[in-house]
Amino acid sequence: MKYDFTTIMDRHGKDALAVDDLGLNPGSPDAPQEGFDAIPMWVADMNFPTVPTITDAIIKRAQHPAFGYFSPTEEYFQSIITWQEKQNHATGLTKENIGYENGVLGGVISALSVIAHPGDKILLHSPTYIGFTRALGDAGYTIVHSPLIFKDGSWYMDYADMDRKIKENHIHAAILCSPHNPCGRVWKQEELEKAMKVYEDNEVNIISDEIWSDLLMNGNEHIPTQSVNTYAHDHTIAFYAPSKTFNLAGLVGSYHIIYNKTLNDRVTANGHRTHYNSMNVLSMHALIGAYQPEGYEWLEELKEVLSKNVNYAYDYIQEHFQGVSLAKPEGTYMLFLNCEDWCKAHHKTIQELEKAAWNVGVTWQDGEMFFGPYSVRMNLAVPYSRVVEAFDRLDKYVFNAEEK
Repeated sequence: MKYDFTTIMDRHGKDALAVDDLGLNPGSPDAPQEGFDAIPMWVADMNFPTVPTITDAIIKRAQHPAFGYFSPTEEYFQSIITWQEKQNHATGLTKENIGYENGVLGGVISALSVIAHPGDKILLHSPTYIGFTRALGDAGYTIVHSPLIFKDGSWYMDYADMDRKIKENHIHAAILCSPHNPCGRVWKQEELEKAMKVYEDNEVNIISDEIWSDLLMNGNEHIPTQSVNTYAHDHTIAFYAPSKTFNLAGLVGSYHIIYNKTLNDRVTANGHRTHYNSMNVLSMHALIGAYQPEGYEWLEELKEVLSKNVNYAYDYIQEHFQGVSLAKPEGTYMLFLNCEDWCKAHHKTIQELEKAAWNVGVTWQDGEMFFGPYSVRMNLAVPYSRVVEAFDRLDKYVFNAEEK
């Protein structure tokens, strides 16, 4: 490969929660026992060097010693338009449809305040991304969960349950995660059409978190929510970012796409009114650096790496970890393991299982906070050698330790 996806980076002391936060804060995995190094497989960032055009763009801008007030450049907007056209086959996208957001979660809450009020009930699928749970709760919204159905090794939306919950709770705003975090589903056209029929019949506006849309594996294709039909085009607020794709979460910088002018005007005005939406000049140049021709090339190689990691992990679990079930992720780089049968067969709690892995440096993440009982979320955006090492440790010291 042209780009480096094999080097094991030492991220200690380089502002990385994934390694520096272990054992320090609630929700963080414990640090490993002596004799084991930590394999960072919890917080959703990647352990690969980003595409060099990003660092080149940041360094070039940083060489000018003034960082005063500024406005987003035409190059910034055109970079997004071109990326969306090439990656998502977007048509008719203009600068006016794009708005900067400091982050997807902040953008979701800002947009919700335009289409809902604190105290209102919001429909989400579960398992549910912990960021949604915390952000909506902090902002005063009530989440109504429509559980996804795990069937035949995959996750599916329950349209009848969605419709019933929307009607019973008088819901007029829903959050769709596409691709889905933590389950890794990449929704198909017909699935999104059925979901949109439920939303349209109940006059529901949709906030679509598509931050994972570039990270697809094994040939899966992302369908932008706004492309599904006319209703979706006019009633969806979509959020994107280069942060997941290029590992830029620490720089902060996302954007929304809204085609409905009235909705766009209101969301944009609300973002300005709160004074939270101030773009960082280096974030702007990072996005421009990411959305260069090299970025497209780097992403294709990354998807090959992630596909290999996912295929190895999925096959290993199926062959070696009896009592663990999961869907093979189609997008994102996260596994979501259901360990209920294993825990009950071995008379262990999910917390005891998680701790056993942390002890040997496999720093996966508690899945119960994602509304997945007996579940674990696991980040596979690490070099392949680390994936192999992690599953070797899980086999020897955790799942099959009694037989070893």
